[in-house]
Amino acid sequence: MSAAPTHTHTIPAGVDLDRETAISGKVVTGDGQPVGGAFVRLLDGTGTFTAEIVASGAGDFRFFVAPGDWTVRALSPIGTGAASVKPTTSGIHTVDITLTA
Repeated sequence: MSAAPTHTHTIPAGVDLDRETAISGKVVTGDGQPVGGAFVRLLDGTGTFTAEIVASGAGDFRFFVAPGDWTVRALSPIGTGAASVKPTTSGIHTVDITLTA
């Protein structure tokens, strides 16, 4: 059994989390190991592609968003995964994506 990953995301200077909304998380394997270099895509509530980033070497990702319904998808040579998140308030909303083959 593995423990949940620890998130240590640094927020850029000048970002006011009382006013901003962020989706942040980690791409992991089924046994909780981080997956660096995965492509992480952000889709809005209608499924429309909005943004894409590459996860850090530790599997970390972050998007600044408006409150609403979002899907975060990750793609890597070892598998794919997705998670839904529905932030209704400002602050950091954490969601991890577990990849499956």
